[in-house]
This record gives sequence, C-alpha cells and structure tokens, in this order.
Amino acid sequence: MQDNAFAFMPYPTVAVDHSPSGPLSGFTFAVKDLFDVAGYPTGGGNPHVLAMSGIKQRTAPTVQRLLNAGAKFVGKTHTNEMAFSMSGKNVHYGTPRNGAAPERIPGGSSSGSASAVSNYLCDFALGTDTGGSIRTPASYCGLFGLRPSHGRISLEGCQELCRSMDTAGYFTRDAELFALVGECLLGEDDAPLPPQPDWVIGDALFALLSDASQTALRPALEKIKAVAGELPLLSADGDLPSLEDAYQAFRFIQGREAWMAHGEAITRYGFVLGPDVAGRFAWGARVTDEQYLKSCRVREQLRETWQALVGNRILVLPTVPDIAPLLNADEADIEETRRLSHHLLVFAVLCGIPQINLPLAQKEGAPLGVSLIGPRGSDLSLIKAAARVTAC
Repeated sequence: MQDNAFAFMPYPTVAVDHSPSGPLSGFTFAVKDLFDVAGYPTGGGNPHVLAMSGIKQRTAPTVQRLLNAGAKFVGKTHTNEMAFSMSGKNVHYGTPRNGAAPERIPGGSSSGSASAVSNYLCDFALGTDTGGSIRTPASYCGLFGLRPSHGRISLEGCQELCRSMDTAGYFTRDAELFALVGECLLGEDDAPLPPQPDWVIGDALFALLSDASQTALRPALEKIKAVAGELPLLSADGDLPSLEDAYQAFRFIQGREAWMAHGEAITRYGFVLGPDVAGRFAWGARVTDEQYLKSCRVREQLRETWQALVGNRILVLPTVPDIAPLLNADEADIEETRRLSHHLLVFAVLCGIPQINLPLAQKEGAPLGVSLIGPRGSDLSLIKAAARVTAC
C-alpha cells in the first residue's frame, strides 16, 4: 500500500493473522501507534519511546477482537507525541494529511488514524480519546468518530496518558460500518436508551460559536430534528460547574496523571519533546495534590449535576467551535483553538459518557461536525440513534 498521506508509521510490514470470516470480513483497519500489535514496536509518537519499545509479542485485546471479527490489519498510524496534543502535528515525524481538507491540520492526537480513513487508505481505524483526540480529528476530517463510555473498550496493551480519562474509540467514513464496528467492540449496552429517546439541544454551547459556524451547522440540526422532532433547550439550572471551571478541572487532572504516567521516564532518559508537549508535561509536574483533589471534586460535582440535568436524554452539541486551522496557522492560534475546543469536549471526558461526531456540515469547503452525547453505558443505542439521523 502506498501511503501518500503520511498516515502510517514506516515500520517493516509484518503479517498479522485475522479470521477468514466474521462480521468485519472484507474490511481493512489501521491502529494508532499506542496499541500493541505482535511483530511491531509501539512508538507513541516519540523516538525515545520507540527506541525503548522493542518488538511486541502480544496484540492488544481490542485489536485482537477486530482481527477475530475478520478485519484485516494494514498498519500502525502516526499519533501526536505521547498522545498529548490535538493539532495532528508531530515535530519528529511530521503531519498526516487531512483527506477532507488537505490545506488544514488533521487534528489529533489520533491524527494518522483519521488521515488513513479520510484518505481511503483503510475502511476504519482505532484511535484513543482523552481530551478530544478522536472527536476533534473526526470533525476536522469529516468522519464518524466515537469516544465511548469510559472503560467500555479495553485499553490493555495501549500506552497510557491519563488513566481516569483515557478511552479507545474509532473512525469510519460511513454510518453502516460505524455501527458494525461498534457491535464488534462494544457488546450489549449496560444502560440502553429507550426505543424513542428524548432529545435536547445545548443551545448555550452553540452560542459559543461564531455566527458563521452556527449558520453552517443549521442544516445538520434540521436533519437531527427530522428524527428527534423539535429540540427543547437544555436548562442550565442547578449547580453545574462553569465551562471554565470544568475546563480547568480537566487540565489539572490530565496534567497530573500524564506526569504520573510518563514523568519518571521523561526525567530519567532525557526525552526530547516538542515544545508544546514539553510545556504540558512541565505544567503537569507542577500540579499539587490540592489542585488535583479539588479538580476531582469538581468532576464528581459535574457528574452528579449532569445526570440530574440531562438524565436519559440525547444531548446535541457542537463537536468543536470551528473547522480545522490551516497548516500554516500560527502556533499560538492553534493553541487557542485547542483551549476553546476543550470547553465543548470536556463534558463527555469528565462525566465518562459516550459522544459521537457526525460529519453533517461544512464551512468554507471544510468539514464541521455536530455531536450526540448519551448517558453512560448507552453507546450502542447512541450509535443506532446516529444512524437514524444520517439515514434521513
């Protein structure tokens, strides 16, 4: 396979056996280079991690599950360094191409997986999402993307970033395969949505967007209304933490847990890191016990209030505020985009609930996604609700 999108790590090809039959027979898939695949190293987007990896002898259970379902493995994809960025850029390995908007960044950290699918190099791809690393590139590259309920898909044999918020998810180009992969990975829902679920719109979250982005998303909302009916506004009554408080809680938890996962190795072996990633790790090293514990309390408050506020309904919200920045955008602007995006992305992260990006809109010729959030354990029924929307 010719990788003209720079989506894949250039590892020597090693045959990986898959079942000759199964629900995913005939489909190809790629794997973010955080998951172990027997016969390959796991590089994590950093040359030091790659050098220390060695060749893995065991395949991560989530990858093996797809192989057992008949899917064919075609390679390991680029990731932002240590999965600690959302731009898709990697100072060591470059930037995979956004297949839907080649002049724009692909988003990350699951950049190579989104690139591989959007450039038709495979049918679907595994990624991870801690703070938006599937949902952001899904919106930027015009793909279906799932961040599942926390713990729903196994992360055994996957490089850690933030234990209490890491999830494994995936990308596809079409709704039918999106549902099929979900059935293979998710199993039965613990808390399925009712056959005719209630829907609600996060109107205050759409109000955070520019007028141009809101206008671009209106046709997507009309498509959702064709299934959901009129969308009542989400009432923000109660003790819901502010967007900024939720974002800051996410930052402190992520920073502290990322340093706990990687700080010792970074310090001991003198990892050379890109400036943005180095800055985040340095910040995480300074997070105090008090800041971390306070942020965990904010997370618990948000979970309790969210359940009372949203309950068993499907919430409609923007995935990110805007289309992908241009490849030549100023790094400070990309960092500001990351910050603003997290104000929309942190709800599913902190509450541990599933979120799906639907590629239903465009602005200036580039994709712009809209999201559905469901209650914890409703992943598969949320996928089915998404399929009804896209079928309209």
